[in-house]
Amino acid sequence: REHREATLRALLEAQNDHDPEACLALFAHPRYQLVGNQRVYDGADEVRKYYATTFGAFPDLKLELIAAHHADAAVFVEMWMSGSHLGSRRDFEATGKHFRARAAALFQFDGAALIGARIYYDTGTIARQLA
Repeated sequence: REHREATLRALLEAQNDHDPEACLALFAHPRYQLVGNQRVYDGADEVRKYYATTFGAFPDLKLELIAAHHADAAVFVEMWMSGSHLGSRRDFEATGKHFRARAAALFQFDGAALIGARIYYDTGTIARQLA
């Protein structure tokens, strides 16, 4: 339990530092499923591209841990996501506006090894703040 939570805290810190390689090093198998926009990034190359796109669009993106809840093969995390939309993405142009939204993530483990993340957030809440 302590190892898993330390892994997640290190992942959040690496994401807040916008350090994709440090993030990837924490996964036995990097895999992100973004439920809010129905996208899956599987494997180091795809997850690296996801980080590049996300950090490019939101160069000040921050994730703030609210709580962690442990299960047998996963840790469920509640967090605040915030950032300023300063870079354009393929699906929308930069607005320069800031958002803050509550999110949840299910981090999957195989023993002590982090093997995936399923992120839940409301795209409407973020879109309204960026409009």
